[in-house]
Parts: sequence; C-alpha cells; structure tokens
Amino acid sequence: MLNISVNSVRDKIDRTKYSALNLVENKVSGRVFLRIISFTLIAVVIIMFFPWTQNINSGGNVTALRPDQRPQTIHSIIAGRIEKWYVQEGDFVAKGDTILFISEVKDNYFDPQLLSRTQEQLKAKEMAVKSYMEKVKALDNQIDALATTSDLKLEQAKNKLKQAHLKVQSDSIGYEAAITNYNIAKEQYGRQEQLYNDGLKSLTDLEKRKLTLQKAQADMISYENKLLSSKNDVINAKVELTSIRTKYRESIAKAESDKYSAMSNMYDAETTVSKLQNQYMNYSVRTGMYYITAPQNGYVTKAIQTGIGETIKEGASIVSIMPSDYTLAVEMYVRPIDLPLLEKGQPVRIQFDGWPAVVFSGWPNTSYGTYGGKVYAIDNFISPNGKYRVLVEPDPEDHEWPKAIRVGAGTRNMVLLKDVPIWYELWRQINGFPPDYYKANQSGAGTSDKSSKASDKSKK
Repeated sequence: MLNISVNSVRDKIDRTKYSALNLVENKVSGRVFLRIISFTLIAVVIIMFFPWTQNINSGGNVTALRPDQRPQTIHSIIAGRIEKWYVQEGDFVAKGDTILFISEVKDNYFDPQLLSRTQEQLKAKEMAVKSYMEKVKALDNQIDALATTSDLKLEQAKNKLKQAHLKVQSDSIGYEAAITNYNIAKEQYGRQEQLYNDGLKSLTDLEKRKLTLQKAQADMISYENKLLSSKNDVINAKVELTSIRTKYRESIAKAESDKYSAMSNMYDAETTVSKLQNQYMNYSVRTGMYYITAPQNGYVTKAIQTGIGETIKEGASIVSIMPSDYTLAVEMYVRPIDLPLLEKGQPVRIQFDGWPAVVFSGWPNTSYGTYGGKVYAIDNFISPNGKYRVLVEPDPEDHEWPKAIRVGAGTRNMVLLKDVPIWYELWRQINGFPPDYYKANQSGAGTSDKSSKASDKSKK
C-alpha cells in the first residue's frame, strides 16, 4: 500500500510565501455547497408532498344572470321615418318612456283620418248585419203565417171535399130512387096499355099513366144530372186541395229561400265586420307603434339609427339599452374534455380585468384579488367556438364582487377541483392526463366515486 505521507511536500515548502495555497486548503465552500444542494433536495421532496388544488383555467366575460337583465336592442316593428329623438346616449329611461317618434312611409296608411273612416265602415256593416237579422226574423214570421194559413186552407178544402162526397152519396140515393120510380111507372104504363087494348081502361087513363111515366123519366134524368154534378164537385174539391198544397208550398219555399239568402248575406256582412274590426285594431295598434318606448328601466348605451328623416325597415335595430337593475354573473367556456368535471354549485375563483391580483393557481386560498363564484348553469350543447358555456354566479359566502364591474368585462376563471400532491400534479401534466374525475361522497367521507366502486369490487 502506497504511503502518501512519505511523498507529501507539506513539510518541505514554506507556506508563508504562498498565501493563496493557504486560502485554497482552508476554503469550506465545497462543503457549504453540498449542504445547500442537500437541503434543496430535501425541501423539493417535502414540497412535492404539499397539497395542490387541481383547477380548470378558462377565460370569460361578465354578463347578467337573467336573460331579461342583459343588454338588449330595441327594434322597430313597423317601417317608418325618424321624426324626433327624445333621448341621447347615456340617458336613463324608465319603462314606457318615449325614445323616438317615427312617421308612416307606406301609402296604405297615409290617410290621417284612417281610424275614423274605418270605424264608420265598421258601423255601416254592423247596421247591415242588424238589417239582415231583422229581415230573417220577418221572413220567419212570414213562414209561420203561411204555414198557419196553409193548415187552415187545407182543413177548409178537406171539409169541402167531404161535403162533396156526402152530396154524391145523397144524389146517388136520389138517382136510385128516381130509377125505381121510372121502372115502376114504365111497368104501370105497360099494364095500363094492355088494359086499354083489352078495352078495360079509357084512353084518358092511358094518357095519365103515360104522363106519369114521362115525369118519372124526367126525374130520373134530373137526379142523374145532379149525381154527375156532385161527382164533379168532388173532383173540383180534390183539385182545390192539391192547388192549395202546391200554392202554399211554393210560397213557403220562396220565403225560406229569401230567408237563407238573407242569412247568407248576414254571414257575409258579419265576416266583413270581423275583418273590419281586425283591421281597425291593427290600425289602432300601428298608430301606437309610431312612438318607440323603453321596455324596461335602463340606460341608453348606443344609438344605432341616427339623424332626422332617416327611414328604417321593419325589425331594424334602433338603440341598445342596458338594464339598470341586474345581477352579475360570469360566462366562461370550457373544453369538452373538462366538461365531466363540472357540476352545479362547484366553487370558482375569478379574476376581473382591471383589478390587481396575485394568483397562485394551485393554492387559491393564498391568492389575492380573486373573488368567489359558484357554477350556476352548464350548457347541454356545444357553442360555435367548440367549447361548452358555463354560467357562474357570485358566491354569497365569499367577498362581494366589486361594484364598479360592468357587463362585458373580461375575466380569468379557475374552477376548483380535487386537492392532490404536487408530485401527482406534475406527473399528470407531464403525461397529459386530465384532472381526476373524483367527486366527494354525499356522506362527506372524502372518498371518490371511483375508489368506492373499486372497494365494492374488492369486497365482492
């Protein structure tokens, strides 16, 4: 083994002549440096086990929580020509205050007496409807009168027919009696003639019997004539009965036809009345649209249409208004990969543009100048920018948001997730893994859904 002390020159050199050598040999910087490195490594290892709050960083802007509290644009429902402005930018307007007045530009509405003339037409048509209604009532009365008269006339004609039948029956009986008398007289005349030929009766008796025969024959012919006349009366009664039925049917049918015509005209007039009423209301509402009014309390932020005499189209934007009463909120956009990590009520830290802040991403409790919020709503469909919109409301348990914040201001947002060690967060970032999909149990034990599922599987 080599003895180093034998070859040492320590005792052979005069050290007083070489001060630099003494400085080098006596220097302790190497040991200090080693200690610093050691302490640094120990500190890094310790820091690696410090808790780190995972979060989702996203930009956003200030908005109003409710849709009716957000900035809105007032439109003109009708086309018109700007005649007068009543406000200017920055003015406060209450609900119903007049913003500007426009005049008509369509020739269909130029008549200044349009409403009164339309109302006169409406009244005239209403009178026409009333007249047709009265005509229908009169025709109903006429139809009732014709029906009553028809019943009476038919009853009268039936009585006449019955009388004619009875007269025929009576005349037929008289005719049969006349025939019997004629036959008897004829037989008596024959016997009388035989007796005259035998010389038993005189010529005077024979002539008397002949006279009786001729009288019986004349009575028979007379009764036959009466019977035929009675039969003709029956036929005439039947004809009259049919004529009465036909006449009154035609009269009633004509009256009903006039009634239905009047009803048709009445319905047409009622349709015209309804159209005129609709038209009158449209004209009345349109007249009220010449004055553009404020829909709610707010401030006029910008006049989109300017000048006097400028024409505007239907639905054209006129002015924009910011409501005076609103509840602030923040809308932020997150990537689809981060969407499963969000839920309603989740805490969010917000940094507003223009407010100084010192932000430590992993230690939100040590940050300064940020304000608290909670997730209020999450969109169920993706936005045109390829991200999902998340609406954040103020956290009532945190500091109140600054009063000077205005809608539209920019924000930087941090959605707070699970607390993990720093080494785990570095490992996740290096490997490009998303934040943990863990959520606290309802019991507050602090275990995750995945860990609970894993424990359930291990028990099985």
